[in-house]
Amino acid sequence: MPPIQFAEARGGARIAYQRWGSGPPVVAIPPAAQNIEIAWEWPSLRGLFERFGSFCDYLHYDKRGTGSSDRTILVPHVDDRVDDLRAVMDAAGIERAHLFGQSEGGVTTLLFAAAYPHRVASLVFVGSGARLFLGETLTDDVRADQIEKRTEFARRWGTDESMSIDIFAPSLRESKEFRAWFTRYERLSAGHDSLKALFVEMLDMDAREVVPQLDVSMLVMHRVGDASMPIELARELADLAPNATLIEVPGVDHFAFVGDVDSWMDPFERWVTGTIQDRTSEAAPSGKARVTTMGRFVVTVDGREVELNEWGSRRARTLLKRLVVARGWPVTREELFELLWPGETDRSRLGSRLSVQLSNVRRVLGGGVVADRDTIALDRSHVSTDLDDLLDSDDDEMIIELGVGDFLVEDQYDDWVMPTRQQVCQTIKAAISRRLTEIESAGGTDSPEALRLARRYDELQSM
Repeated sequence: MPPIQFAEARGGARIAYQRWGSGPPVVAIPPAAQNIEIAWEWPSLRGLFERFGSFCDYLHYDKRGTGSSDRTILVPHVDDRVDDLRAVMDAAGIERAHLFGQSEGGVTTLLFAAAYPHRVASLVFVGSGARLFLGETLTDDVRADQIEKRTEFARRWGTDESMSIDIFAPSLRESKEFRAWFTRYERLSAGHDSLKALFVEMLDMDAREVVPQLDVSMLVMHRVGDASMPIELARELADLAPNATLIEVPGVDHFAFVGDVDSWMDPFERWVTGTIQDRTSEAAPSGKARVTTMGRFVVTVDGREVELNEWGSRRARTLLKRLVVARGWPVTREELFELLWPGETDRSRLGSRLSVQLSNVRRVLGGGVVADRDTIALDRSHVSTDLDDLLDSDDDEMIIELGVGDFLVEDQYDDWVMPTRQQVCQTIKAAISRRLTEIESAGGTDSPEALRLARRYDELQSM
């Protein structure tokens, strides 16, 4: 068994991972809950891992709050999981890899691919989809029923009454040996409190909106008889993707390591080692992003201005503007829901829609945003802004130079802009006033500079 290593994620959390084998890099995004250390005990899992190591440089990890990673009471939000995946790849020195999403890990995989396309060689899914619950909307009755069922599932987790095998591995329903081992495996993978929170959160996880934007080849494999995650979810994912190959394989088990493993492992190996052509790697942003808010709203990365068609949506630009205005302070997701989807009464789907817009912003900036389950904030160590430069400066010449244009002109009348707009105006006016006093003392009242500054002061006075 390869040694356990740890990647340090945001907030100091340690993410446990293992890496072995040789060949093209493959990074496996975990399903709901697992333990990468204990998994090697079960023969079919060990055989699966050994086969991966025979044709690829394979890495798997336990997400935060599960397995050998740091345990927390609250399961991290899907946006935290995107950050954690990046932290693991960084720690392992993997710049670009084939991403392997299983079950619930598929949503994280898609959002990561949308945010960091330059780090993705291809996407492979087994028993997964762009969402985890079939049906267009969740009525209050359906949601209440699902929460009740998932609460009961979590209550039985890790006990002799565990429901997992009947639901996810029905072909091993009668195996007393597997049932005894897997019950222990559950206890070492996650606590029932965190598992309940995760299974309830799954109801709203939805990355369908990003799928059509993904310029990456995708292999989608799914067992036709999987009752826990219907094959319609895989078909939906393949239909939404611009470049997807769907393979429907026989079987009823959701756990990939149970049943006929070769039916999906053979296509996986062919996909990674020979049947897919390597797409040209996009250069990863190497420098800090810069946001200009005075005059025209402009974002530059490595000195190149980001074009409008690169944003994916106008909401992504608005999201970044709001984070810039907050100047590194966290903005609640509730406030962002109201800003981006005003009047929307069905809040159950807004979490996944916000994650889509957050992925767009991260992709444009090359990161630059930190998020948890409640808030989102701009990472000021990665993104610089003229707003921060202006408000933090005590250099009047710099303030005046930065303040030649108006702050966020397109959004100047919005409530969330007005307080900062007024602060900017006051800061520029004070700098102009001090400079005019200096000019007057030097006897240059009628100089071109004095006239220009006086006109600008009058413009600001009328705002």
